[in-house]
Formats: sequence, C-alpha cells, structure tokens
Amino acid sequence: MYELSDFKKGLKILMENEPFTVVDFQHVKPGKGNQFTRTKLRNLLTGQNREMTFKQGERFPVPNVETKEVTFLYKDDSGYNFMDQVTYEQTLMTTQDVGDQSLYLVENLKVILFYFNDRPVGIDLPKTVNMKVAQTDPGMKGDRVTGGTKPATMETGLVVLVPLHISEGDLLKVDTETGQYSERVNQK
Repeated sequence: MYELSDFKKGLKILMENEPFTVVDFQHVKPGKGNQFTRTKLRNLLTGQNREMTFKQGERFPVPNVETKEVTFLYKDDSGYNFMDQVTYEQTLMTTQDVGDQSLYLVENLKVILFYFNDRPVGIDLPKTVNMKVAQTDPGMKGDRVTGGTKPATMETGLVVLVPLHISEGDLLKVDTETGQYSERVNQK
C-alpha cells in the first residue's frame, strides 16, 4: 500500500480498480486544519487526466503493473510498434494509448512499456531524446548576439524553440519532460 508521503511523479497507484500514474502533486500544510495533497493523475487505461485532493492518511493499493524494456520500431496506420529485445516479441499500441508521448518517439528508441493485467497501457520515455530538425527558418546574420530563439519542427512533428544558429538537419537533444531544447549533438 502507498501512502501520500510516497507520492512522486510517475508513481503507479490503483484507484477504483483502475491504474493511475501521478503526473503532479503538491503537499499542502495549511496554518489551520489538516494536511492534504493536491494531485494530478492520469488513468493508464483511458489516458484521461484527473485532478484530486486527498486527506492525510489515505492509502492506495499497488496496481498489477509490469514493465518491459522495449525498442520503438515504427508507426503505421494501426499504431505504434515496439519490440522486446529479449524475446523479439512485438507489441502494438494505439495512438490513444501513446498520447502526446508520440512526439518523442524516434526509430530505435529504447523505452519502458507498462502492462496492466497483460495489456500494454503506457510508456515511459528516457529523460532526453536525440531528434533531427526537419524544418526551421535560417538564422539571420547579426541575430546571434541577442541570444534569441526561433521555432524548429522536429522529425516527429514536435515544435521546439531553439537558438538562432540551429539549422535544418541538425541533431538536437530534447528534454522529454519539458519539451525544451537541451543541446546540439555532434553527428558522427
């Protein structure tokens, strides 16, 4: 059983017989009254977000969630295809199951797949992902001094604000939690 003091981002809990993951939380200690915790939870089965407040002392069962390290292979009309590196078994996830995380899926990316009662219900991305810039405006000479940014569309369709010196075809490291540019990666 998990208690509110165990809450952290990414924690999986069971509520109303469905698995949820903690997206965000805030422990609140008012000057008067009991402590409580505001949380933002995501249902792993439906993908819906839910904001809830819990009183101190509430407990939550641990869901039957298993994890496997898999590699993202490709996307087609039926969904996103992943392969287990040990058994070479392929798993298909729908666009609804993957959600906004699809913007960070590049071929051969290793991710963690979550299974609830032997059904794939979600993925856990690495902290950063290397992606190529598909489209961006060229930086103008003289703009480099200001430290400004410009939008760049990545190979997956994700739009990231990047420094003015970035050009099409550059390989960038992007933070998967914030969706922000981290650094340019040297291509070998």
